[in-house]
Amino acid sequence: MKRMTTILMTSTLVTALSAAVLSLTMYSRPQQRALLIQILIVLSMAGLVLFATFSYRRRRLAAAMGEGWKISEKGKQNPCTFSDVAANEQALHSLSELRDYLKCPDKYVRYGARMPRGVLLYGPPGTGKTLLARALAGEAGVPFFALSGSDFVEKYVGVGASRVRALFRKARKAGRCVIFIDEIDAMGKRRDDNVSDERDQTLNALLSEMSGFYTGDGVIVIAATNRIEALDPALLRPGRFDRQIEVGLPGRAQRLSILKLHSQGKPLNADVSLEELAAQTVSFSGASLENLLNEAALAAAERDDGGIDRRDLQQAFYRTIAGADREIIASERERNIIAVHESGHAVASRLLAPQNRLARVSILPAGHGAAGYNLCIPEERVMVEKRHMENQIQVLLAGRAAEQLVFGNEALTAGASSDLARATELAATMVMELGMYDDPAVSLKALGHLCGTGIGGAEACRALLGEMYTRVSKLLAAHIGAIDALASALLRAESLEGDAAGRIIDDHLSIERPESA
Repeated sequence: MKRMTTILMTSTLVTALSAAVLSLTMYSRPQQRALLIQILIVLSMAGLVLFATFSYRRRRLAAAMGEGWKISEKGKQNPCTFSDVAANEQALHSLSELRDYLKCPDKYVRYGARMPRGVLLYGPPGTGKTLLARALAGEAGVPFFALSGSDFVEKYVGVGASRVRALFRKARKAGRCVIFIDEIDAMGKRRDDNVSDERDQTLNALLSEMSGFYTGDGVIVIAATNRIEALDPALLRPGRFDRQIEVGLPGRAQRLSILKLHSQGKPLNADVSLEELAAQTVSFSGASLENLLNEAALAAAERDDGGIDRRDLQQAFYRTIAGADREIIASERERNIIAVHESGHAVASRLLAPQNRLARVSILPAGHGAAGYNLCIPEERVMVEKRHMENQIQVLLAGRAAEQLVFGNEALTAGASSDLARATELAATMVMELGMYDDPAVSLKALGHLCGTGIGGAEACRALLGEMYTRVSKLLAAHIGAIDALASALLRAESLEGDAAGRIIDDHLSIERPESA
């Protein structure tokens, strides 16, 4: 239809130009005829340029309105099922009801049950939200429409809304199916006075499609986001995303099941212990664990001696956390300062948080720009107490405190910049949000948001950081022998495994230990 319209407009323009030229030839004088022909040529070219521009913009708009989604039918590719998902038992249980509904909807109709119109999966990146959506469609054997929230965001007003309506029309034609919208916060952010007309119309179109006008059509919408707090409340009300499932970071047993799943088909040597690896990968997501095993497999393939051993896994772990070690180019004095800095962190961690496992201490520059690093595996816990946060701040400040203690005020370096920033963030959280400093009953952040004032927050953070710095400086001064011994060992070896570093620290500690340990 569009092609026929273009041909008709072109032929009409050519006919009109031919008639005008013929009239000028028959009734005009030669001089007037030449001038009019020139004017006609200029106007014709301008018209052709405008026509071409209009056609181009129309094609661009039509293309923009038609792009952005793809469908994978049952049997086209190897389907993903629940057996491909490790851990996330609660999310799998919730999705299993939707699978049964997509397979046998009549059973739920007999009981008068209505399946959720939408399911929102939220949690940190890499925890398997997309994998769960694919597994649901694979288990139910239904078409799977996969999109990103950014596919609906365009500069042309109305394009996003048109895409939403076209998507749902296509899904309803397919019958029972799953629509998956990843990163839905790109199109479903909380509306305010600054929202654009395009994004507002796109969100309204999605709300309208999910508002319940089409009941019993078998279309289930699954969305994923890392920031549920950024979504518009209208999306989260019953009747739209009825069911909200948190997909969090895996615990130790869940990490073990993920490692077992991703290690299938990989030649692991007898010295490899997945249980040990699961214990030390605290706060790793499923994607991070898969990447760790892949890094180990790449290292083993490069060596090509028949299998993946414990050394490959440990190097992959260090590379994932701190980046690859690089050759040290620091001067002798700089190496001394780095060794003392990292020794301060290690000694403070050993004294203040002995429940955490020291994995490695190194003065080699790492991939994230650090001159050296400490790898300490924290203890898994559900609740974080005030003393834990205070100890964490002290460990972060211990590197700078050790520098000052050994080399004096004039030798302070920029190496502590990231430590100071992280310590300040923790202190601000304690003071502004958790009420862990002066007033345990007040959140200064909420108070500032509601009352327009957060008086005393900066001063309280400064006081808390000063108190923690004084405390850890006194602690390190009492155990200066441990810092000297560990720094000397680091200068010789450049990197020490946690057990070796721990023995050096314990052998040179003074008798007195802090009560917080």
